[in-house]
Amino acid sequence: MKYPVCLLAVLVALVLSAAGTGAHAFLDRAEPRVGSKLKAPPPELRLYFTQELEPAFSSAKVTNESGRQVDKGDSHVDDGDRSVLRLSLYRLEPGTYKVNWRILSVDTHVTEGDFKFRVTL
Repeated sequence: MKYPVCLLAVLVALVLSAAGTGAHAFLDRAEPRVGSKLKAPPPELRLYFTQELEPAFSSAKVTNESGRQVDKGDSHVDDGDRSVLRLSLYRLEPGTYKVNWRILSVDTHVTEGDFKFRVTL
């Protein structure tokens, strides 16, 4: 009778540890999309993550090809959906833009990353 109980305990431990490793918030999608080519400059950037974010420790910025910041410095977690990070953009000229983000999810894990998009007009 001890063998089934031990086996069950091991299985539960494995499931719980596997759930913990996938607990980080990752970028699910972005608007504009990662690697996209746009014919019109977007007025804002929206980053959608797989978990809710801690507003005080989550931010993003957008830079042009020369490294100059082209967003308005107002990155914030959306009030209606805490898994979305938003920021306003100045009117973008044709060129390639890099998005850098660093977020803290509600499970206290930090993730960060970057991607590019292009405005072609």
